[in-house]
Amino acid sequence: MPVTTCIFDAYGTLFDVAAAARIAAGEPGNEALAAHWPALAETWRRKQLEYSWLRAVQGDHCSFWKVTEDGLDWAMEAQGLAGSGLRQRLLDLYWQLPAYPEVPALLRTLQDRGLNTAILSNGSPEMLTAAAKSAGIEALLDDLLSVEEVGIFKPAAPVYELVCQRFGGSPAHVLFVSSNGWDAAAASAYGFHSVWVNRSGLPMDRLTGQPQTVLDTLEPIADLEVF
Repeated sequence: MPVTTCIFDAYGTLFDVAAAARIAAGEPGNEALAAHWPALAETWRRKQLEYSWLRAVQGDHCSFWKVTEDGLDWAMEAQGLAGSGLRQRLLDLYWQLPAYPEVPALLRTLQDRGLNTAILSNGSPEMLTAAAKSAGIEALLDDLLSVEEVGIFKPAAPVYELVCQRFGGSPAHVLFVSSNGWDAAAASAYGFHSVWVNRSGLPMDRLTGQPQTVLDTLEPIADLEVF
């Protein structure tokens, strides 16, 4: 069954989540971050996701911005970094994350073929709008779908249901792309054809679903045989 809709996770898939720490580390006055930014970026992202999962299990939903702030606070303390100025700069940069270099051309190719293109993310609508505008890809996306519509974070099934509610058709018409192995696995279990963009060469997650395609970059997606 041919794919008609291409859905992308946002953070780490289209937008470079390490960029905030990397950019801040190169700015005057942030010399203390220079040696720590890779570990800070990794820990920040990990805790952000962990907090989203824990809140979903506990039924204690909040905005993704809240778990982003909490994750940063934990990561800064773990790395021995302090300062309200640095904290605020890192948070400000998170609203301006760049897209990975291959993203605009890929989205334009898919759009030119008449396919629906959208984001499905834990991010709040405000965060996603800001990121898409900052990265210059807003016009290449038909919608920005947020978990705020259902009040629970991924990988809860109601999140993936938002795609078919918005674009119609069955899950088999959807190609779902994520840099998170657990996200790609959950999307596959839901019924999407999922692509795991495994940028770091990590092992496959031991979960119910398995992504049908594993890549190390977004570039080959337009050439997949599912179209």
